[in-house]
Amino acid sequence: MNEEVAERQGDLARLLLHHIHAPLTGALYIRGILPVPPPAEAVRVVTGGGADTALAPERLTAYEMPLRLDDDPVTADEVTGVLRALHAGARPRPGDSVGTLMGMPLVQVDPVAVDRAAATSDDHALTILRGLACPFTEEQPDPRLRGFLLLAPDRLRLYLDTEDIPGVIAADVRPSGAVSALLAALPSLITEEDRMTADDTDPHCSRLVDLMDW
Repeated sequence: MNEEVAERQGDLARLLLHHIHAPLTGALYIRGILPVPPPAEAVRVVTGGGADTALAPERLTAYEMPLRLDDDPVTADEVTGVLRALHAGARPRPGDSVGTLMGMPLVQVDPVAVDRAAATSDDHALTILRGLACPFTEEQPDPRLRGFLLLAPDRLRLYLDTEDIPGVIAADVRPSGAVSALLAALPSLITEEDRMTADDTDPHCSRLVDLMDW
């Protein structure tokens, strides 16, 4: 595993996850952050409407962006600026590929070719507040959140990694369930071999743990 790539994917998931309930712009929300598997050094951001009915894959769009712009790591503000510009009518450069991913349209974006929207005053305020309330630390959590995807109104897929198991583990959880107990047990649950299956439709994980009934 490329630790720098994994850490950057985790950082973007952490810094952008508030947009599952705070719109990027208008009625546009983030519905998922997907860790692109190696050897690519990229992240996929899934956007869509805020209503539960908008979680159908055909009503979402996944944008793939590199984790670096020139020699610098891409920032959360740069990602949101690109997404806002695309939603406002900007287009990826000609030649950027459009395909499908897990039933969603997939667009590969060159952020350099997009005239990014400027950060808002709320964005700057959030940066200050987050820096004070959740200061940066070099210590990585275990398990570490690498991404997530809202699959249904009460089904959330977590993408995690842990020192004990190579690759990315996906865990499907029920947000309306016993969340505190789940979070306490999650580090051990995702390492139990008898819970693990494969999901050939999801290229972002090496194994899947179904915790919907836990």
